Amino acid sequence: MRYVCYDDERREVKLSLRQSDILAALADDETLLKQGGGVPELERGETNGAKAAPVFHPEFGRFMLEATPGKPWGIGFKDLLDVERDMKWRRELAKDHMERTEYPITLTTFPRLGAKDRSITPYYPPSGEKLRSQFLPDEIANPHIRFPTLAANIRARRGRKVEINVPVFRDEKTPWPFKDPTVDYDLHKWPEDDDVRNGAAKDNHIYMDAMAFGMGSCCLQITFQAKNIDEGRKMYDQLSPLGPILLALTAATPIYKGFLADTDVRWNQISRAVDDRTPEELGEKPLKNDRWRIPKSRYASNSTYIAQDPRLRKEYLDPDLVIDQDLKQRLLDGGMDDLLATHFAHLFIRDPIVVFAEDLKELDLTKTDHFENLQSTNWQHMRFKPPPPGNEIGWRVEVRPMEIQITDFENAAFSVFVVLITRAILSFDLNFYLPIPRTTENMETAHRRDAVNTEKFYFRKNPFPTRPPKINGASGTSTPVQLSRPPTPTGPVDDEYELMTVDEVINGKSSQSGDGGGFPGLIPLVESYLNSVNVDVETRCELDRYLCLIRRRADGSLWTAAKWIRHFVREHPEYGRDSVVGEGITYDLVKAVERMTVNEGQDGLGVEMLGKRE
Repeated sequence: MRYVCYDDERREVKLSLRQSDILAALADDETLLKQGGGVPELERGETNGAKAAPVFHPEFGRFMLEATPGKPWGIGFKDLLDVERDMKWRRELAKDHMERTEYPITLTTFPRLGAKDRSITPYYPPSGEKLRSQFLPDEIANPHIRFPTLAANIRARRGRKVEINVPVFRDEKTPWPFKDPTVDYDLHKWPEDDDVRNGAAKDNHIYMDAMAFGMGSCCLQITFQAKNIDEGRKMYDQLSPLGPILLALTAATPIYKGFLADTDVRWNQISRAVDDRTPEELGEKPLKNDRWRIPKSRYASNSTYIAQDPRLRKEYLDPDLVIDQDLKQRLLDGGMDDLLATHFAHLFIRDPIVVFAEDLKELDLTKTDHFENLQSTNWQHMRFKPPPPGNEIGWRVEVRPMEIQITDFENAAFSVFVVLITRAILSFDLNFYLPIPRTTENMETAHRRDAVNTEKFYFRKNPFPTRPPKINGASGTSTPVQLSRPPTPTGPVDDEYELMTVDEVINGKSSQSGDGGGFPGLIPLVESYLNSVNVDVETRCELDRYLCLIRRRADGSLWTAAKWIRHFVREHPEYGRDSVVGEGITYDLVKAVERMTVNEGQDGLGVEMLGKRE
């Protein structure tokens, strides 16, 4: 979450840089500590049977807090109903430790971050030594040495500042060609200021030049523990093709630096914000000092599959995958299988961005600090997480593509949906394998404006093993699904998938031949799974509320946050049809977001996103 500070008399809202003060207040809350919450560095007290309080973590931006449950959720269905309550509790706790004029909101980005109007408080001038940004000060980053050093080292390794260009939304009065009016072409404080004079700021794009524009984004991430390594590897693979669908469904980022963008999601902007590839690695110069040309940023969609699954065909793998062959051989010699060795040999083509000097003095084989240093700075849309040493935590999989949603109800709905689809995958032995290049294309498709309603995504036609389960349709009756053809593990891979709308992926697609085949839809698969297990009526009704949101978001009857925000701006009386989102519009937008968070559509605001609540 991010926290904003209002000046109601001036109708202004700014990002508050009081992360350390808020974390200190949370750390001193004795009631919170007794419930096992607060901040992670503190000793946890006994909860005395009460539910553990949330834990708050610092994030890259000094206007951000990361909140996680005090302890992992259980495996029961009733545990899923605690997710929304816990999210509301986190927000309430954060608000209770803020100033009266501050409020925690869950917008992916702040609409005017980097605009030349002092959009942060307290104010600091831009162009500090670490970021060397035209638009943001170094003080916007968490002061812990890791964060500004990350930004400085990415810039230093690239040999120039990061370069983020987002297509601007062309409205009726948008100047065309559009030249970002906030760019100062005459600035000469740092050598990197030459970047804009050398073409870094592109026409018809919103230009940003610092890691904070990406890592200052908020998102919704879910980590679940597998029962063993094999299940973890399977879930990593099977959830990977779902990533672009989840990204499009949660689209919430249509504004950057005070301008409407022609994209709806954050992913590529973060990718560019931490892209430390050199000109040689980018293919701009012949290889001389570097070992490889690397197709993707270190923040990108997945490039590997890792499950030892007989359904995994070599044709699904990335033909452009770059790996460290020497490292892979060492892993193979140590007993690791080929797929997992390939996965880590790919991740470790990257240099570490930050290394602490004391960690280089002596190699401690009882710790995994060096591994985690590299693993945690490979930001892919799925992450496979081995157990830490000396800990009971098992093999985990992290789902990373989703945008943070405005309300706790929405965030809970998507969290619960991901958990339920993982259980349906395991229960029905579903197969969503797709060639990795198609998933990479799908991630690009998800960026397009209103992609959830207007675009099609590559998706597997037949997810079933040889004998499919019975799937419940919208009528609630059970009908057998007839396969249009049997699985073809040796046939043409291109026959296994086709372009589908998000609605078809989520809610199902009928067979054009009328033979009862077609794609069943992820929601009907989840409903069929729930019908096959013992769920009490009250719990099932609550789970159905969440599934209804996903279903209606996919069919277009409920809007994404990106669509609602864009509509809010374009209908605002101060909007000049010129793509500019001014201070007054931003103030009213953030106030509306706060009201929606509190009321969740009950006052009619945001009904396009949330529907009418009972």
